[in-house]
Amino acid sequence: MPILRIAQAQINPTVGDISANLALICEQAHAARAAGAHLVTFPELALTGYPPEDLLLKPRFLADSRAAMRELARNCSQTNMVVGFADADPELGRCYNAAAVLSQGEVMAVYRKKELPNYGVFDEMRYFAPGNQCLLLDLGQVRLMVTICEDVWVEGDDCEICALRQKAQVVLNLSASPFHAGKLDIRKQIIARFAQNTGSYVCYNNMVGGQDELVFDGGSLVISPQGETVACSPRFKPDLQVVDLELPPAVELPDLEDAPGVTSLRLPLPFPEPPRPKAPYCATEMGYLAETYAALVLGTRDYMGKNGFKRVVLGLSGGIDSALTACVAVEALGRENVTGVTMPSQFTSGETRGDAELLAANLGIRLLTVPVAHIYHIYLDELREAFGPGPAGVEHENLQARIRGNILMALSNRFGWLVLTTGNKSETAVGYCTLYGDMAGGFAVIKDVPKTLVYKLSDYVNQKARRELIPVTTIARPPSAELRPDQKDSDSLPPYEVLDPILEAYVENDLVLDEIVAQGYDPTTVRDVIRLVDINEYKRRQAPPGVKITPKAFGRDRRLPITNHYRPGFGAKL
Repeated sequence: MPILRIAQAQINPTVGDISANLALICEQAHAARAAGAHLVTFPELALTGYPPEDLLLKPRFLADSRAAMRELARNCSQTNMVVGFADADPELGRCYNAAAVLSQGEVMAVYRKKELPNYGVFDEMRYFAPGNQCLLLDLGQVRLMVTICEDVWVEGDDCEICALRQKAQVVLNLSASPFHAGKLDIRKQIIARFAQNTGSYVCYNNMVGGQDELVFDGGSLVISPQGETVACSPRFKPDLQVVDLELPPAVELPDLEDAPGVTSLRLPLPFPEPPRPKAPYCATEMGYLAETYAALVLGTRDYMGKNGFKRVVLGLSGGIDSALTACVAVEALGRENVTGVTMPSQFTSGETRGDAELLAANLGIRLLTVPVAHIYHIYLDELREAFGPGPAGVEHENLQARIRGNILMALSNRFGWLVLTTGNKSETAVGYCTLYGDMAGGFAVIKDVPKTLVYKLSDYVNQKARRELIPVTTIARPPSAELRPDQKDSDSLPPYEVLDPILEAYVENDLVLDEIVAQGYDPTTVRDVIRLVDINEYKRRQAPPGVKITPKAFGRDRRLPITNHYRPGFGAKL
């Protein structure tokens, strides 16, 4: 039986940095050849980075992508490669999500993705035209088929039918599949179904790295025709996965010359003699909390590094949200690159201030203290005539938050530090946050993390460190914004263990009032939560980007109009 050695280069490209991505691809191609690989694959749009968004509307960008692919072929002439890139047909004015087959210094063939996702974070129909040809490669005695991401997700599509009819023994799948918690299991199920339906091995190569809100977690796979996982790369870091596939010879293959919609190509076999067998490797599985925390760390690290920032600053209130954000920042960037700022007011308790100091000491980060009480009273003095008579209201609370935002932004301007905001998904959903105050900043690390998950991740951080990084008192204390005497979050919101499931039902599952009430929740509470979510869309539009870790995040995933009166069931008695 022939042995086919496939390498999958799970790389971390940068959107738009075509020259750096080209160099990275070359480096991994040479490593794959040194490992004796017959062929090496790279992720979807590896040359341009994913997603390029409106860069794809620039003709020069597409021309540069095609030129770089030709240069790549020349630079790696001794290696069979399949590389994702953005292709264009200038005469038709079309752009394609494509894969180039490189060999012997030439671009031998180009496959264009057939299935274009247009849901969630994906807008591929905005940019790409679908391909109309399947691509088969004969390598030695083995037949392979090239696909891109969604091509193997749609059951019964052209790619699945072609792989079955043309007896493809190996299906190469280039992917850029963004992370959300639990998604690896979904990928395995879908790829296993395709492998079983077609009787082929599927070599699934997923991108790794952070791109704005998205995180690509890698975890590249090889799935057998029986649906079993043969190999699995580590997640959240680059990897060169090299796998030997022992395959029966491709005999009595269909004649491709007369097959409509199918293009074929024969590639040279660079190592006629079977290489020394290489045992397959499967990375250790990650639990829900571990993968979520790793996504937050990678997303933060790459957002900083790819955008030219080296250091961050954040407000440390002594609360759990800022504590978790600080822990992520330290793991992503190193303690020397993180500065915390405590900004006490007359409403700040000794316990929370002490916890902020203890957290900074535990993490080994610099802590600055800038009191806000004096600044706050100056504001009130200047605003006394404009405010007129009457008791203090929410304007007094938000004024403190905005003073703190100003202080953090001033430090950012002074030293070039990026401000990390510390609000969680629950607060962002219902608008329990201050525009231009605690929402001010450049990156919102935990904006897609519900409050109940913040607690679980904080416990995980301490367990992972095997010591108390986040003070136990921070985790145990009832949450409070501390903007008025004896304030608690529960004064304004339902308990988070009630709020978060309602938010999940409304935001992520798109249920409406009566459907959520039918799950056993109080009608008045559900109505109030829905109203808060809807009326605070304008705040979320002005929030900084942050790491996506749930199936439906605010921003790229969930896009609703600010002016919106659709609230079914609000006039009914429930």
